[in-house]
Amino acid sequence: MLTPAVARSPAPAGKHIRVLVVDDSAVVRQVLSELLSADPSIRVIATASDPLVAIERLKVEWPDVIVTDVEMPRMDGVTFVRRIMSERPTPIVVCSSLTEKGAETTMDVLAAGALSVVTKPKLGVKQFLQESAHALTDAVKAAARARVGRPRPAVAPGPKSGPKLTADVMLPPVTGDAMRMTTEKLIALGTSTGGTQALEAVLTQLPRVSPGIVVVQHMPEQFTAAFAARLNGICQIEVREAVNGDRVRPGLALIAPGGRHMMLKRNGALYVVEVSDGPLVNRHKPSVDVLFRSVARYAGKNALGVIMTGMGDDGARGLKEMRDAGAQTYAQDEASCVVFGMPKEAIKLGAVEHVVGLDQIPGVITRYGK
Repeated sequence: MLTPAVARSPAPAGKHIRVLVVDDSAVVRQVLSELLSADPSIRVIATASDPLVAIERLKVEWPDVIVTDVEMPRMDGVTFVRRIMSERPTPIVVCSSLTEKGAETTMDVLAAGALSVVTKPKLGVKQFLQESAHALTDAVKAAARARVGRPRPAVAPGPKSGPKLTADVMLPPVTGDAMRMTTEKLIALGTSTGGTQALEAVLTQLPRVSPGIVVVQHMPEQFTAAFAARLNGICQIEVREAVNGDRVRPGLALIAPGGRHMMLKRNGALYVVEVSDGPLVNRHKPSVDVLFRSVARYAGKNALGVIMTGMGDDGARGLKEMRDAGAQTYAQDEASCVVFGMPKEAIKLGAVEHVVGLDQIPGVITRYGK
């Protein structure tokens, strides 16, 4: 039995984020520890070679965030996460391999309660993780601010380096009226940390006859296909990873592929998506801002936009452009968000008409489609 939840207090704002790293590879444990420890706001308190060793270490000191692999000896990652979440809910970041099997297993781990995923290859782990240092530290900081089981105080994010590009690098700002020679409506959803569970809660409640939906969920390559496939198996609507040229049609939700931007375009009276490479926007690819700006440009008042749980401000400016173009705009409320970052920034910017709970979003979408 693990230590009762009442014995642990989350890291206060401004204090170190205490992290436990769990991976059966000594190289990965070393590299992850070095990269995380290089950030002044993070302290790695321990590493473990498998979940059973981790459970023993948890009896000594409980971390604010657990970073774990999914395929490990003696206990698999899914079982480990379920045990943690049932006995003492704790923010968990998955560090998983870029394989089809690994992606499928990671979806099960996310469904069990893990918050986000950072990828690692089977070869060249050290170089790859060093190149992904920002993604790793950002994921840990977002997890530390998350509400898991009960509200957690915010941890001040550390400094980031490198330019923060806007949607301008992918398409110009909206000028004038959007192209509106169609009556077809669509829904645009943007989310990040905690979004896998939030999207499942929304999409599984939609009837088969629903407006076409375009979604950006911050997630690495390979994993969006597995995520879409999982949703497709439990939703009445069809859900799949978008490919370039896909038509946005009723009863279909298109998930932007990891590592690619997704933009709405027009083909006559029909909406289609363009999937393309490009630089990170707001340090994300896909970016919610890129999708929302394109929706403002090509759909205008024929669209409804919802910004959901996530850290940072990606999507705030794009949602404001959607509202200015005549679209209806909503934000998930703080009480139901895992991380109230993206919705909060959109609200501050004046991009949001209505703030609603997660359980209200399916009804908002369904009513809009009638």
